[in-house]
Amino acid sequence: MENIDWSKLSFGYVKTNYNVRCYYRNGKWGKLEVSSSEDVTMHMAATCLHYGQAAFEGLKCYRGKDGKVRIFRWIENCHRLQSSSEAIMMAQVPDELFKEACWKVVQLNSEFIPPYGTGGTLYLRPLLIGTGAKVGVSPADEYLFMIFVTPVGPYFKAGFKPVPMQIVRDFDRAAPMGTGHVKVGGNYAASLRAGERAHHEGFAASIFADAKTKQYIDEAGPANFFGIKENKYITPDSGSILPSITNKSLRELAADMGLTVERRHIPIEEIGTFEEAGACGTAAVISPVDYIQDRESGKVYQIAKNGEPGPWCVKLYNRLTGIQFGEVEDKFGWCDIIDVD
Repeated sequence: MENIDWSKLSFGYVKTNYNVRCYYRNGKWGKLEVSSSEDVTMHMAATCLHYGQAAFEGLKCYRGKDGKVRIFRWIENCHRLQSSSEAIMMAQVPDELFKEACWKVVQLNSEFIPPYGTGGTLYLRPLLIGTGAKVGVSPADEYLFMIFVTPVGPYFKAGFKPVPMQIVRDFDRAAPMGTGHVKVGGNYAASLRAGERAHHEGFAASIFADAKTKQYIDEAGPANFFGIKENKYITPDSGSILPSITNKSLRELAADMGLTVERRHIPIEEIGTFEEAGACGTAAVISPVDYIQDRESGKVYQIAKNGEPGPWCVKLYNRLTGIQFGEVEDKFGWCDIIDVD
């Protein structure tokens, strides 16, 4: 194991000892295998390479204040991967196999779980790809499910600090009746050009307008958007938005903390009325918004006051991460304990 400065981790790849793999062949899943290789060997005509049969997930393990290792809402990631599989006609990973793989890969790489207090976490990346060879456009008959892990720090360099974002209308992340509601690779490929341009222009992420009308907020780059005003937690309702497990958790926390939760279309011009706003997801948890620039009109919506996160963003962030790190009561039963050596 290399000498890792846990407090300076970025959201990037660090080599760990093992990953776990399982193959779907002849209509059934095989046994879970352990590998130390970082490589995947497949046929050159594999459907993941040609026809986009590739889906993934992201979830985290946390070393808690009490020393215990917690995994957060893994069953939600499992079910979302099953939805992705159904959408692009891949074999579905059963709940039991997904859980076995998560527990095994965490236990095998327990030395890479960042210590409590460093802000780091162990990120799990489940991956499901079509490995069967096809030249005609059709689903594969063989699939590979695997999970690798890596210790990570904050997704955005600023950490839990307000960041600027940019609304784009000249790129679409996903079509209304396409695959925006599932976590497949093509959605991310479609977001790259807008995201990289936003970075070059000084923004942390691009916010996509809805593909059909260009009037409403859809995704905030690789995350869900939410706004807060008048004691309401408001987040977009769209068939082309990925159902974020972090957003789902924040909605439940917001309601428990006395906010009214609304899932509805959010007109772009409403941004200026929000007292707070943020992007949320597994990687970032919450990234508060400093200001949002409408790239087309040049209009700037200032959200954060004095460059600091708003009070509700702070409360929601502290409550959610408190549950994940075992600092506050997990009244919702979101975390499972993984026994490690």
